[in-house]
Amino acid sequence: MIKNDLYLRALKGEIVERPPVWMMRQAGRYLPEFIELRNQYDFFTRCQTPELAAEITVQPIRRFPLDAAILFSDILVVPQAMGIDFKMKESVGPWLDNPIRTKEQVDAIEVPDVDDTLGYVFDAIELTLQKLDNEIPLIGFAGSPWTILCYCVEGKGSKAFDIAKSFCFTNPEAAHSLLQKITDTTIAYLKRKVEKGVSAVQIFDSWGGMLSPADYQEFSWQYINQIVEELSLVSPVVVFGKGCWFALEEMSKSKASALGVDWTITPEIARQLTKNNITLQGNFDPARLHSSPDVIRKMVHEMIDRFGKDKYIANLGHGILPNIPVENAEAFIRAVVEWKA
Repeated sequence: MIKNDLYLRALKGEIVERPPVWMMRQAGRYLPEFIELRNQYDFFTRCQTPELAAEITVQPIRRFPLDAAILFSDILVVPQAMGIDFKMKESVGPWLDNPIRTKEQVDAIEVPDVDDTLGYVFDAIELTLQKLDNEIPLIGFAGSPWTILCYCVEGKGSKAFDIAKSFCFTNPEAAHSLLQKITDTTIAYLKRKVEKGVSAVQIFDSWGGMLSPADYQEFSWQYINQIVEELSLVSPVVVFGKGCWFALEEMSKSKASALGVDWTITPEIARQLTKNNITLQGNFDPARLHSSPDVIRKMVHEMIDRFGKDKYIANLGHGILPNIPVENAEAFIRAVVEWKA
């Protein structure tokens, strides 16, 4: 039994004494101990070495009174497992020498055996669970099929993902084939994570907001929903679509346990769109962690009051930025833990 199950109770919509708190990218580059490891090992070495991934996952747990841990990994391990050879380039980010731009390339991609290709992630889960010792739940995650496609077709990060969008609109058959292959791989991957012991899974649709509402339904949501349908049979599922407030009403009708929201929507509108039928997670602007600890505390308490303490998970509206002072991250977390109605 997990000793602190506040996060899991919030996912079920139960009455809680306070909202649980964790931060997207909490195991990451704002922590001095993370930077120490980063200076010794390259990015994918850290992801692919179970001992390093487990250590990085628990680093913030040692420092802060968090209510959940999230496994250190990356969304690009899924396309890597599918034979799409992503690298992490210094000061560039994700990089693919040969982006997927043709039907022939898509046809050549296979849905892999996740045990063969992603075993290092499952080993990292086992090591992390030993370190956590049933204190708090562990979250597993994956990128949405659309977000993965964006990187596969663009070949790198982008502000608008124009090439990826053009590919979908000019080669819809190939695009849907690629999206389905990513979806099938992701379902197998997340199911295995649950079997290995994660308590919940989160789907990150980082680039869903690049699409119009109609295109979002066609190229993103229908594939996310396939994952939700399958995974909800074995685990709570959280869906976070950055910039996807327009889809909240539709998402709230799914079998997801919670929906993440970014800072571009008010708590009141997010509740209105979802008819208060589902747990919401978010939505503190990560850049606001540059404010003083006193201002952060005040804003966090106001955020909780506006969302309401139940059916709510306190979090950022996206991942924590690398240049945030550790004491400001701590102020955010402690503000939630110390909140009183």
